[in-house]
Amino acid sequence: MAPSQPFSVLPLSAVAGAEVRGFDANAPLSDGDFERIYQAWLDHGVVVFRNQIMTPESHERFSQKFGPLKGHILVQYLLTGHPFTLVLSNKRVNGLPVGLEDAGRYWHSDVSYEDIPPDGSLLYALEIPPAGGDTLFANQYRAYEALPAQLKERLIGLKARHVFNYAKLQAQAGSERQPLTDEQKKQLTGAVHPVVRTHPATQRKALYVNPGFTIAIENLPKPESDALLNELFSYATHESVVYRHTWQPHDAVLWDNRCMMHHATTYDRKYVRHMHRTTIAGSRPY
Repeated sequence: MAPSQPFSVLPLSAVAGAEVRGFDANAPLSDGDFERIYQAWLDHGVVVFRNQIMTPESHERFSQKFGPLKGHILVQYLLTGHPFTLVLSNKRVNGLPVGLEDAGRYWHSDVSYEDIPPDGSLLYALEIPPAGGDTLFANQYRAYEALPAQLKERLIGLKARHVFNYAKLQAQAGSERQPLTDEQKKQLTGAVHPVVRTHPATQRKALYVNPGFTIAIENLPKPESDALLNELFSYATHESVVYRHTWQPHDAVLWDNRCMMHHATTYDRKYVRHMHRTTIAGSRPY
């Protein structure tokens, strides 16, 4: 039986986020310690582990404690030899990018454009710029709770379509995204999910639409759909529901895609921002 670690869980804001202090992700994890960390994930949506020295192997091993891992459609940016580790980086080797530099520069929930989107993501900071490159997290429980009663009533039973418009991102000025293969393009069929989803572990309701991937409310005329989405986005991204994470070297940050959106901020590209991300498989939203 693994010995217990003497760590503490400290909230980072009233909105979301908690830091786990005195914890080593490489050490054996007792059942009791895992239950505390898992509960912190459910309670706070974002869990920060500082000063972690993780290899790709230990990163994936720790991530797997929260569930099976899934790969990513952008296999061009997976770490060689590690099919579950996505490289987010502006580093270059022989003049070529080693990772996806412009990932997540918009509000989104990871991979919501698939029928079965992931439960969580664990992002590990290997190198960070001296300023900028923060990540904003928006608590979608709170966004839903802030909706007027009449609007909540209107959303009952509504579903929305999510798509990954890779070609649009690739066409943006300065983008160096690698082209998709024909097989990858065939996989990008999109998905339809409830506008309000119920978290399977907490049974709380959260908004589940995002500006990055949600393009329409099903069965509504486009003007009405656009207006409703814009109204929902105003609640989903309001400053009152946002926690801002300022990265430190060797931070490992775990978040819950079922109730949190996130948005990467810009930074001076003369500095390096180099990170590895694993993704925890999920279940169909309801």
